[in-house]
Amino acid sequence: MWAFIDKTYADRLAETLVIDLAAFAPELLLCLGIVLVMILRMFRGLARIHYGIVGLVVLALAMALAWTQWQGDFAAPQLYAGGLFSGLIAYDYYTLFFRLLIPLASILVLALVLVTGVPPREDSADFVLLLLGATLGMVLMTSAQHLLMVYIAVEMASLPSYGLAGFLKEKRESSEASLKYVVYGGAASGVMLYGISLLAGRFGTAYLPELANAFSAAVLARGTVDHLLLLATLLILIGMAFKLAAVPFHFWCPDVFEGASAEVAAFLSVASKGAALGLVGRFALSFMGGYPGASPLMWNLDHWRAMLPYLGPALALLAALTATFGNLAAYAQTNLKRLLAYSTIAHAGYMLMAVAPLTREGLEAMLFYLIVYVFMNMGAFAVVAFIRNHIGSEDLKDYSGLASRAPLLAIVMGIFLLSLVGVPPLFGFVAKYQVFAALYDGWATYQQPGLLALLVIGLLNTVLSLFYYVKVLKVMVLESPPEGQAGLLPVPLHQVWYASLLAAVVGFGMLAWNPLATGTQQGASSFPPLKASQKPIVLRP
Repeated sequence: MWAFIDKTYADRLAETLVIDLAAFAPELLLCLGIVLVMILRMFRGLARIHYGIVGLVVLALAMALAWTQWQGDFAAPQLYAGGLFSGLIAYDYYTLFFRLLIPLASILVLALVLVTGVPPREDSADFVLLLLGATLGMVLMTSAQHLLMVYIAVEMASLPSYGLAGFLKEKRESSEASLKYVVYGGAASGVMLYGISLLAGRFGTAYLPELANAFSAAVLARGTVDHLLLLATLLILIGMAFKLAAVPFHFWCPDVFEGASAEVAAFLSVASKGAALGLVGRFALSFMGGYPGASPLMWNLDHWRAMLPYLGPALALLAALTATFGNLAAYAQTNLKRLLAYSTIAHAGYMLMAVAPLTREGLEAMLFYLIVYVFMNMGAFAVVAFIRNHIGSEDLKDYSGLASRAPLLAIVMGIFLLSLVGVPPLFGFVAKYQVFAALYDGWATYQQPGLLALLVIGLLNTVLSLFYYVKVLKVMVLESPPEGQAGLLPVPLHQVWYASLLAAVVGFGMLAWNPLATGTQQGASSFPPLKASQKPIVLRP
């Protein structure tokens, strides 16, 4: 029967597949890394090596490939206009940005694992397998442009994360954290899948650009809010909000962070948040009609205002609730990992504020914040891991007098915490400035009073967060060490170097403001800028 196949079509299909696989090279390398670790662990003679080194090499090579693609000029954009593998995966600068950011976060986590020795060498192969699998799923989350691919990518990221949360097998709290994560994750996945089925059943497609066109046509033809479409959109957002730990879908986060090791909590706080925000950004702008290659008649101010009720209020409300609740709840915490978990929730709210304007400028601010957040939050969790190794506790009271017991770690911890507040001239100030500027510009340009209210809430929350971050500094600097623990902690030099390098990035990152802003502009350039008002095309659903 093969004689009846059109040879020209077969050749064209083979050529397209080769091009798609070449563009998909960083993800393929992660897959090969997973297979390599599984093969290597079969040899008893290799039991002495720490597989974190193998993971670092694989992630570094994947980043190098992504960087090569980033430096390319997309000389043949027609090859990638519809995405890879029949449109399942987008291939644009937005995808490449997260191909660089998420593996970078994973590299920092594996470096932290090698520095702290948790998990130990004998368990390192399993840990690296799970981490590489989660990294692969998170990268796919940010590039998926088909709703079924979105669901598959979320599950690919979630399942290894459940295992990582419960990796400390000897700790009851770790197993409990993993179980809670699984239960909440399964419920959120079911809700999101139901929302996807509503949209796909209504329009007969789950491909985001086609879905955006059909959604837009239905909205413009109806003239009023379609409650079924609104429900479907909210259900999908709930699944994404779970990955982001946005309020009120945050219940798992503090318990999971407290039960998991500080190294895993660091990974979930930066890589998982980055992937979720990347997914929310692509989904939101695509649904508004701002997907790559969108017609100017679909992506203009009139059309934007017609679509705004379906996403704008929900994102703004999620952002305000998440930032406010996270900061309020953090103040009462006595366990430092739980405090940083609520801090993570609050910062998810700040980053959602950048997405709420539903413009490319807001997306640029979100990408910039993510870069800064990786370094300052990873640094804070690293200091917690180092101190845990020496005093065996993560309770805030046991950090009393840390400035006299481990002065260098106390200094860098102060840098990370003040940067999380947004105190100038630290890197966190630059990140928050970008977000607040995007909110102000969105309000001034598009006259949306909700954005001005969101800006005020963001500023108030920044002041509110100062109280619990300063509380940690007060305990470390002003209070006396616990009885019998007044001596210096024997902090190894490689731990000091790790924390100091991250602190240097946070402390002097403002010097790289312009290059990073240029990079985030390039990352968001996949989405067109919002055009001036003009009569949109009214398509028939």
